[in-house]
Amino acid sequence: MKRFWQIIYNIFFYPLSALLKVIAPVIGGKIRMSVQERERLFENLIIAMADIDRSKKTVWFHAASMGEFEQAKPIIEKLKQERDVIILATFFSPSGYRNSIKYPHADIISYIPFDRIKDIKRFLEITQPGLVIFMRYDIWPNTIWQLEKRGIPYLIADATMRSDSSRLLPVIRSFHKYVFDSAAKILTVSENDAINFLKFGLSPEKVTPVGDTRFDRVYIKSMTAREKKVIRDEALQNKKVLVLGSVWEADEEVIFPALIKLMKYIPELMIIVVPHEPDLVHIEKIENDFYNKFSTIRFSLMNNYNGERVIIVDSVGILLTLYSYADAAYVGGSFRQIHNVLEPAVYSIPVVYGPKIETSQEAVQMHKLGGGIIIKNQKEAYKTFRRLFADENLRRTAGKIAGEFVKNNTGATDKILKEIYKYI
Repeated sequence: MKRFWQIIYNIFFYPLSALLKVIAPVIGGKIRMSVQERERLFENLIIAMADIDRSKKTVWFHAASMGEFEQAKPIIEKLKQERDVIILATFFSPSGYRNSIKYPHADIISYIPFDRIKDIKRFLEITQPGLVIFMRYDIWPNTIWQLEKRGIPYLIADATMRSDSSRLLPVIRSFHKYVFDSAAKILTVSENDAINFLKFGLSPEKVTPVGDTRFDRVYIKSMTAREKKVIRDEALQNKKVLVLGSVWEADEEVIFPALIKLMKYIPELMIIVVPHEPDLVHIEKIENDFYNKFSTIRFSLMNNYNGERVIIVDSVGILLTLYSYADAAYVGGSFRQIHNVLEPAVYSIPVVYGPKIETSQEAVQMHKLGGGIIIKNQKEAYKTFRRLFADENLRRTAGKIAGEFVKNNTGATDKILKEIYKYI
């Protein structure tokens, strides 16, 4: 049956990969970039491997993109501290590759080749990994089968499998059994994920819930973020600060009218708006939303701060630090697909978000515990924020729950490393 699925997979995959190469220049964007930048993949790898000490074991970490690689970082960094190994990091997407090209804890950074047998064979011959760790879900069948053929063990870390995943449908489930079955270990985020992986007919010894390294990553990053001073203390003196993180226009349509009304009643309330896309058009749109209501200032002009109550952040990479100033936070994307709720929660502040949280287990769990608060419309937004900023005890209680939720879920990195050390 396994051979049958290998044939079927390649019957469909090879024509699709050939078609992708033809249409990539026409489609443009990330697809064209992904195809073009892989053209020198093996040349670049050979050059990169020339200075590598082959007597050391190479541990290969693969992530689809930047988000998944963030989950790998605490594992990589602690592994490099404790073992003398070579770290190979690969990505499927251009965004992951380009944003990580200077990551200092990886010895080699590359794209993963497209999942063609010939290319995978060449990749493995050049890199000669002793162990492979796939992060979360980006697992390619031909790559897996070539690893199995060569006796190279692989783990899946931070693995998730939702109960409604299409991979669990009867026919597709049969295919995926032969993808996951050769894993040395599947280390899942939760007990429920482990239960769902076992539906593929895997041996129970293969599947272990260990938690999510995102908790470790955000906890570690928050330690250094607290030390940064991106806003002068005097600007925040006697203020109650609400940070709106990674907001889209769908969030703003609900949140802004509620906050404009609330700011009339709470004169010490300061809003820091962090757009998901801080382009000029979006920045100007936010300024217009508050025009003739409350004064605004762009973050890049904070040296000229003169009591403005709305700070609009027109740069990237400082959201985690900005959350450290907040008394409460709203996490954007939650009227379409929610962003990271752990980043504000780590500072022990209440976290508010919209109703679209199905893709975030941590947002669901925080809401059940009372550290996360869901709003569905302008009326609920106004009531929620007025309650939080009028009742300090409520705000502190919800914030404490959120902070303890993050702290209590740290530790996945050490559990994953314990499994890794069995193979190196």
